[in-house]
Amino acid sequence: MNDTERRPRPRPSGPIRHGRQHTSSPVAAVVKWLAVAAAVALVSVGAVTAYAVTSVAQQFSANAVDISNGEDAPAPPPLLGAFEGGFNMLIIGTDNDPNQGEDFGERDATLNDVNILLHVSADHSNAVVVSFPRDLVMAHPECTDPATGEVFDAMSAQPLNDAFARGGLACVATTITDLTGVPIQYAAATSFNGVIEMTNAVGGVPVCLVEPIVDTDSGLDLPAGTSTIEGQMALSFLRNRHGVGDGSDLARIASQQQYLASLIRTMKSSNTLTDVTKLYGLAQAASQNILPSQSLASVDAMVSLALTLKDIDLSKIVFAQYPVGSSSDYPGKVVPLQSTADELFAKVLNDEPFTLGADSTGTGSTIVEDPANPTAEAPVEEAPVEEAPVEPADPGAEAPVDPEAPVDPSTEVPTTEVPTAPEVIEGVKGQTADQQTCANPFSG
Repeated sequence: MNDTERRPRPRPSGPIRHGRQHTSSPVAAVVKWLAVAAAVALVSVGAVTAYAVTSVAQQFSANAVDISNGEDAPAPPPLLGAFEGGFNMLIIGTDNDPNQGEDFGERDATLNDVNILLHVSADHSNAVVVSFPRDLVMAHPECTDPATGEVFDAMSAQPLNDAFARGGLACVATTITDLTGVPIQYAAATSFNGVIEMTNAVGGVPVCLVEPIVDTDSGLDLPAGTSTIEGQMALSFLRNRHGVGDGSDLARIASQQQYLASLIRTMKSSNTLTDVTKLYGLAQAASQNILPSQSLASVDAMVSLALTLKDIDLSKIVFAQYPVGSSSDYPGKVVPLQSTADELFAKVLNDEPFTLGADSTGTGSTIVEDPANPTAEAPVEEAPVEEAPVEPADPGAEAPVDPEAPVDPSTEVPTTEVPTAPEVIEGVKGQTADQQTCANPFSG
């Protein structure tokens, strides 16, 4: 029986009696009106939420671009459930986006200044986040701009951040795939304004500085220790280059990795993925500031991919810089360190976990014990004192076991299989999501 059905009342056998009508007390009247108001509010909120989510979804899908390059589109993700299997997602940050205005200067073209590839393993046990330097000189494939149909010829050696101007998000995805061999199913681009709004939506992100940094170029002005940043200061921290490490783009990548690791810790600790208000705030900020691929053009898809990170241990989320070296042919730029890059992406393609070598933190980044006091020395652990083995004094002690003697299966002690530690890839800079790192001021 559903809620709208009513059972017929039994007909009384005796004479009909009229009951006395009770007068409602003031308290009962208030409770009744509160109940009515609550019911109206719930219906109103539900309607507003449904409209808002529909509006966000429509706005998001309207801006989506095709990055498939003729390949089959990935299967749609489940409704508000974790994505099944592994996936690769490209995230880029653009400079001189038409929506950012003139607040951050002007350029001749929109550039893909931040380039990040996220890989989640098929069993969701580990993830790799690879950052590519914008000044990485590399081969570029032929690209067709999906908006205009214009075809751009392949190039043998140009900086990575030229890719967006040659065909938008689709061209950047194709360029990264050609470089790494990793197929990209999902992609998203955001501008400076998008970074500000997304950071505000999660309530700010804690970052750490070893010493105060004041950089007039980016606008960064933060004290030593930990500060929770949002809005313009968050963007200044991510854009800052000349105030950190050696003033290079590689030092800026280390700061961005510190920020992203802290963002993941913040979202996990604050249960953002289960907070409806924060989820909607993130979705709204994303719809207004993110250019998605068609495969990512729904709120369901974004939530589904995000949920895959929910249960991955922080120590199993590795942030890595694409391995690079220098070349006299390209002063001020970097070139691929191919052998190390091949080793890194072989692990990614085969879904094999790995760890980074000792002293692998990026340029301008330091691992600290206490982010609130980054200059404090880590406590020195005293080595345990080994006691000399005591020889048995009992002359009747059992004789040593003859290795040739047959073994009684009932007396065998089962051996515990020790899991194989992930292989270390030397020469790759980065950190894991559980490591607390702080930015060092410019040392040049």
